[in-house]
Order: sequence, then structure tokens, then C-alpha cells
Amino acid sequence: MQVGSIAHPEHMVYCIPDIASLDLRQDMPKPAIKLRPLNVNSVLKDKVYEALKAAISLMDIYADEDTPKLDERRLAEELGVSRTPIREALSRLEQEGLVQNIPRRGAFVVRKTKKEILEMICVWGALESLAARMATKYASDEELAGLRKMFTTFKDSEGASAHIDEYSEKNISFHQTIISLSKCDLLVEIAERLFIHMHSIRSRTIKERHRVTGSIIDHIHIIEALEKRDAELSERYVREHTDNLKEHVNNYVGWLE
Repeated sequence: MQVGSIAHPEHMVYCIPDIASLDLRQDMPKPAIKLRPLNVNSVLKDKVYEALKAAISLMDIYADEDTPKLDERRLAEELGVSRTPIREALSRLEQEGLVQNIPRRGAFVVRKTKKEILEMICVWGALESLAARMATKYASDEELAGLRKMFTTFKDSEGASAHIDEYSEKNISFHQTIISLSKCDLLVEIAERLFIHMHSIRSRTIKERHRVTGSIIDHIHIIEALEKRDAELSERYVREHTDNLKEHVNNYVGWLE
């Protein structure tokens, strides 16, 4: 073939690679896990905040005439952290209305007035009575049976009165459980905002004017209605029970402002 001439297609040699012999995986991107660095400080902040909120929720904030004060240094020592995450947690709690930071005085747990407590009891009654209605539909038989088991150690009002602190905690747990048996996350979330004050009010008032006897009777009626899955009756009994608490606070509680 002369220089400059063009080879006839019939005489050209084509080099076709063997596809089977190619390692196509070399050009494919390899799967890789994607992670972001953990912000350890954020994790610590959340844990401190949750610990403080839980501790405040269990306080009897109306047990004394003075508003409970939160000592930053003591809180830091007990949690084994610096005071910085304590301050940040207190700031978050202040935004939620649980704590008040007063310049040059420190942080205090917020206490409500008598008018505000009565309003809270009304709202709690609406939430819990709705929760009871929903529980008749969504709670399992085992979950409802758990309500009855809470009071098996208290056969009568005398037994409850003899172990009033234990009964008080069972009483509070009873009402919390009814809220949770609604299986409604939003309802539970709203009720949680009232819990710190409802916990304290129930803890103190259950020891007044022989309220234990009425409490036990009311609980039995509520449990029986729930076990029968009678929505109307369950809702009514829970609301009446809460109305009794409201009436007691309104008429006999003089230790609220």
C-alpha cells in the first residue's frame, strides 16, 4: 500500500476487546458510609437539660413558702459537669416557663398562682378525660389491668393513709398512665407541660381533709369503666375526679397566692 493511500475496509483489522475480560468494577464508585462528626458538646447539653427537667418535675415545689432556688455550683457538682451546660440548660428551661433567672439573685423554679393552678387543673381534666375515652379504644387489656395492679397493696383508705407517700406516688402514676394510654403523642406532650405543677398539687392535697378515701373510690370507678371499655362513663368519671380536685383547691387551699 502506497503512502497516502486509504486501505479498503475489507483489508482493515479491527481490535474488539473481550467484554467479559474487562473489570467494570474498577470504574464504579464504591459504597461508602457517610457520617458527620458528633458534636459532643450538644450531646452533653441535652443530657444536662433532660436531667434538670426530670429532677424539677419530681420536686414538691409548693412544699415550702419560699420559691425553690437552683444553685448552679451545686447542680454542676452533682452532675459532674462544668457550670456552662448548667447555665444553658437553665436558659432552655426558662424559655419553657419552668425556671426564672433573676439578675444578681439566681435561678428559681417557677410557681403558679392559685388562679393559674385552677386553670391548669381544668385543662388537665379535659386532657385526661379525653385520654380515658381514647384508652377504651386503643389500650390493651393488659395495659388496663396494670391500672388495677397499682393499688393492690392498698386494700382500703386506712392502708393508703398509713403509707400516704407511697399512695401519693401511685396516684400520680395512675393519672400519668391514663394520659399515656391515649396513644396520642400530642396529647401526652401537652400534658407533660402541666405535669410539674399537677404533680406537686396532687402530692400535697392528697394528704388534706381525708381526700385519700374519695381518691380510692374514684379510682375504682374509673378502672371499672375503662375495663368495660365504656368511653362515656370513663370520660365522665375522670372529669368528675378532676373537678373534685379543683373544688378542693378552690375552697381549702390557702397556701397558694
